Formats: sequence, structure tokens, C-alpha cells
Amino acid sequence: MTSLPHLDLLQRGLALGLLALACTACTTSGRQRELLDRGVVAIHTQDGNFVSWRALGTDDAATAFNLYRDGVRVNATPLAATNLVDAGSAASATYSVRAVLRGAERNDGARAVAAWPQPFKTIPLRKPAGGVEPDGTPFTYTVNDGSTADLDGDGTYELLVKWQPTNAHDNAHRGHTGSTLIDAYRLDGTFMWRIDLGRNIRAGAHYTTYLAFDFDGDGRAELMAKTADGTVDGAGKVIGDAKADYRNKDGFILEGPEFLTVFDGRTGAALASSAYTPPRGDVAAWGDTSGNRVDRFLGGVAYLDGARPSAIFARGYYTRAVVAAWDWRGGQLTQRWVFDSDVPANQDAAGQGAHWLAVADADGDGYDDIVYGAATIKSDGTLMYSTGLCHGDALHVGRHIPNRPGLQVFMVHESPACYRGHGAEMHDAATGEVLWHIPGTIDVGRGICMDIDPAHPGNECWASTGGITNPVGGLYNAAGVQISAVRPRSLNFGLWWDGDLLRESLDGTRIDKWNPQARRLEPLLDAARDGAASINGTKANPVLSADLFGDWREEVVWRSANDDALLVFSTTTPTRHRITTLMHDSQYRVQVAAQNAAYNQPPHPSFFLGEGMTPPPASQQPR
Repeated sequence: MTSLPHLDLLQRGLALGLLALACTACTTSGRQRELLDRGVVAIHTQDGNFVSWRALGTDDAATAFNLYRDGVRVNATPLAATNLVDAGSAASATYSVRAVLRGAERNDGARAVAAWPQPFKTIPLRKPAGGVEPDGTPFTYTVNDGSTADLDGDGTYELLVKWQPTNAHDNAHRGHTGSTLIDAYRLDGTFMWRIDLGRNIRAGAHYTTYLAFDFDGDGRAELMAKTADGTVDGAGKVIGDAKADYRNKDGFILEGPEFLTVFDGRTGAALASSAYTPPRGDVAAWGDTSGNRVDRFLGGVAYLDGARPSAIFARGYYTRAVVAAWDWRGGQLTQRWVFDSDVPANQDAAGQGAHWLAVADADGDGYDDIVYGAATIKSDGTLMYSTGLCHGDALHVGRHIPNRPGLQVFMVHESPACYRGHGAEMHDAATGEVLWHIPGTIDVGRGICMDIDPAHPGNECWASTGGITNPVGGLYNAAGVQISAVRPRSLNFGLWWDGDLLRESLDGTRIDKWNPQARRLEPLLDAARDGAASINGTKANPVLSADLFGDWREEVVWRSANDDALLVFSTTTPTRHRITTLMHDSQYRVQVAAQNAAYNQPPHPSFFLGEGMTPPPASQQPR
């Protein structure tokens, strides 16, 4: 249990035992979920130390907390809140939190953490050396999309990082690429392992989805990824033929075996491999002979049986779309089902895929479904519906309209000939019924939905259907009524950061807040001043954003400008709102797991989180 190095064996055993007892509660109440510690974070500010911690999905609603500074309790009476400003405290202080229930204090795995001296935590990286391609082109490495999971079972998240070569290519572009690498690091900066996907996995945004999740329920996460001959696992073992090179003269890889591999989260060692589904088959059957259509991959995690997580790996979305569900149970990798749009019953899903998939219980039956762009696939691998509005770059699945039953999908679309005026639209997640739309006549490349205006119930939505000021586009409320001809300039990401329930804009290295009266975004943070940089060009997203620790507000992980570190930012703004950690809401958690796939979108919980929200019903409490 590596994050408890200071404890003696007796204390370690006590901590493990308490965590194991909590885990039993996790798995008997419905869906398997991660066993997390209190995630205490302390950050030094000019007012003292801001401290926050998790309320867990296993907590009794009456649970309160005692906060300890350097082993001495800070609060006179137990705290109902999950954050506190320890006024005047020293930057050298350490903090721990203990839960209190009906007057009894529990030391449920509490451990002391040191205050950060600044608003972000620096995690040094092992930047890999570059190389030279067969055509003589040199390349170096840059940090790309990340993920998070509890890889060693100690209740604390680790961070995963994809290293992308500077000669990575989109599927539409020819050229050789360097290998893609995946690293794992503990939050204290300890390097855990590196996986080299090898020369036979092309580098680029659409090639290298990886999933980090506890698929078998043993309390430790595994990693799943598409591999090939020459992939080297975290223990240095080569998968398949180390000498094989299937790259053609244009750098595309259109032959050779493809695998799906499960790796141990503690060591990165390969545990099992199977043939990737679906195989390429006839490359031209996917829409072209160059490899643009056949090598479009997506992935996600879904509770298809309503209790345990399965892995979702997919291929294709412009034409044919094939989605395969996999289980990792008892050391065996097995296939649950395969959905193929070439099957007559599924043909309405052809051409409907997006550049990202979202997982949610779309029809409210307790089982997760796959929102594969404009088509949704049921938990049993059959087609639920297709809107027929075709491919798009962005989609958002959540409780956008809080006074309407169920979930909704907001999606933008690419082809005017297919979307027929519906440049962006909101449809019912269970039926596909289009509830309202924003007119469009162009490829609408961006769109987002989140609560930014307290005067209107639910989430506001906007899209790149035109300029920032647009009499047809603009900003829409959850009912589809335009509330402003001026929309926020940012359309990329969002996160909960400050003390209210509204969501803030996250774009590049900036966090901004929408001012409805002035109709403009106003700055809260620009991490570029601290050396942070975004990734993925105009997508300008962070390495990762998620509720990693502290209270329910979200953290942001950026790369350093010279790619030698991760910079993890956490809010220092107090909040009066107490919400269970978002990572114990299974919809939010699985959407975080897919944050490294293609054109990823911000995660949305299964309940409405915004101004005027009501506590989620028991059926939607984090499971």
C-alpha cells in the first residue's frame, strides 16, 4: 500500500482492514464502485490553508467530520461541510480528516497530507527520448490525453499519461509516426511503469484509446488498450513478434494482427490478450482504401449488467460502426456482445457515430447504454434508436432539463445534407425524439451544455453555428429558447470550480465564468502564468479534468509548457454546498474513464448539478 509509507505494519493493517470493510458496503449496495479515501487536499493561501475532502457515496447522510492540523483537532464541533479555511495556519501544516457519525469518530483510513505551498501540485514526468522515422524525419514527445484510476488499491487515484510523438497524424494524413507510450504516476510523483504500444499502432487522436478501471472488482484498476506485434508491456515483455513492421510507404498500418490487451495496474504487465474486434477485414469496405475510415477507434466503460463494469471498444463511425463489449473476470478476457451496423437490424446506426462516445443509462432501466453519436446502443448490444442526423464532433449526455424525466443528449452535426437544418440539437436519450434544435448550414464543429445562468432552469447550450454574436445561434436555455444572441466564445470544456453550483468554462489554460448581465466570460484563473499548457491544438483541452480529490469541485491537470511535469490545479474557493464525490456517480465516473478518447467532452453526472438542484433520488445516488 504505497501511499502509506510512514505507517508501521500494524497501522497499515488497520487502514487496509477499514478500507476493506468499506469496500464490502460499496459492492452490496448496487453498482461496483471504487473504494476511495477522504482525498484530503490542503492549499496555502494568503488567508491560511484551504482544506477540502470527500463525502463518499457510502457515507450516511448524517456523517460529519473532524479536521486535524498536525494531529490537533481544528474544529470545536463536527463539521457538516467538506471544506474549511484554516485561518492563519502555516504553509508547513499537515492535515487529516476523520468521519463522525452519531457522536462516534472513525479513523477510516485517515492519513496526514502536507499543504501545497501554491495553488497547484507539480508531478515530475519521465519525458521519453525522441527518435527518427524511416524517412529520416526526427520526432520528440509531448504530453497528450490522460486518465486516472486507483491502480494499486490504496484509495488514492494515480494518473496515467499518453505520450504522443510530435509526428502523430490524423487518419486523413499520410506519414510515419513514432510509438505512443502510456505512463503511470502516483500523486507524489513516483513513476510506476511505461507501456510502449510499438510501431504497429499508429500515433494520433483517433488510434489510441485506453481504459483504466477496476474491471474485475478486486479493488485495483487494470488498463485495457488496443495493441499489436511489438507492443512492450510495463515489465519489458514484448507482445507478439518484436521484429514485425506492418507500416506501408505512407505510414498507415493496414495489415498484421491486432490485439486487445489487459495490463496489471500495479506493474503494467500484460495479463491477457485477445484478437481485436472487429478485425479490419476489407479496408475498402469501411469507405476508402487509404485507412482513414477503418482506423477510427473509440472506447468507454459501461455497467451493462447494472452491477459490474465492462469495457467498450469500437471501430468506425463515418460509415460502418462496430462496437464490442468485453468482460475481465477471474483472470479471463471474454466478449459479451458485438454490435455491427452491417447487420440489417442495426443498419440505421451506419454513419451516425461521433468523435466520442458517451455512456449513460439512457432509458432508465438500471443498465448502461452506449450513446454512439446520433445512434444509441442498448445494454444488450441491440439498437435502441437512431436520430438519422449523422456524424458530429461533440455530444453531451446528462440531465440537461431537470424538470423532464430521464436524460437528454445535446449533439452537434457535421453534414448539412444529412442533419437537415439541425446543426445542433437536444434529443431525448431514451427515444431519440428531437426536443429542439439550433439551425445550421455548416459543419458545426463545437457545442456544449452546462448551467451558466441562474435565471434559467437547467443547463444552457450553445454551438459554433456562427460567430459569437448570432441572431440565429447564440445562447439557448434548456427548453430551447434563445436567451441571448451572444454566446460564450469558449465551446470546449467546463468544470465546477468556484463556490456556487454553476459550471465554469475551461478552455486552453483559462477558467472563466459567464456573466449573464454583461454577456461575457470573466477570468478566474489563467494557468499559463504558472507554466501550464493545453493539448490537442484548437481543442485546447487539459490532460484531464475530474473530481480527483477534495470536495465535489473538479481538478484540472495541465502539462507544463516544456512537457517535463503535470500541473494539478485545485480550487481554493470555499463552498457551502455539500455533494458526494462525483466519482461515486457511476455515469460521471465512466465518462471520466473515456476522457482520453478522440474528441473527448467534459463528464456529466446522472443528476442535474446546477442552480436550484434538488438532491438526487436514491436511484441516482452514486452507486
